[in-house]
Amino acid sequence: MSKIVEGLYYSESHEYVKVEGNVGFIGITDYAQHELGNVVYVDMPEVDDEVSQGEEFGAVESVKAASDLMSPVSGTVVEVNEALEDEPGLVNKDAFENWIIKVEISDASELDNLMNAEAYKAFIGE
Repeated sequence: MSKIVEGLYYSESHEYVKVEGNVGFIGITDYAQHELGNVVYVDMPEVDDEVSQGEEFGAVESVKAASDLMSPVSGTVVEVNEALEDEPGLVNKDAFENWIIKVEISDASELDNLMNAEAYKAFIGE
């Protein structure tokens, strides 16, 4: 069974956002990292880039596949997780600790379009 963290928001494309104030920590879910297998590269945007809900902001490459990253919220990138540049496999160790980008959320109402932990659990059939 995949680890699903309560209190986060989840997208149908298997990204999560953890909200602290007006900042969202965005990463891929535990389910997604299991599906991908060993992550070998994470393509991230630059700080100050704009991201839009439902739009691609990067990619995760594994030995099996490459998967586009879709932003669960709109906003401005305030930080990227540079540790993933050297060690992309951190995503496999703990997908929820190892977020990919931090975004200053521009429209908090977009969170209403996402799933809570319970809905996401049902969505992935667990």
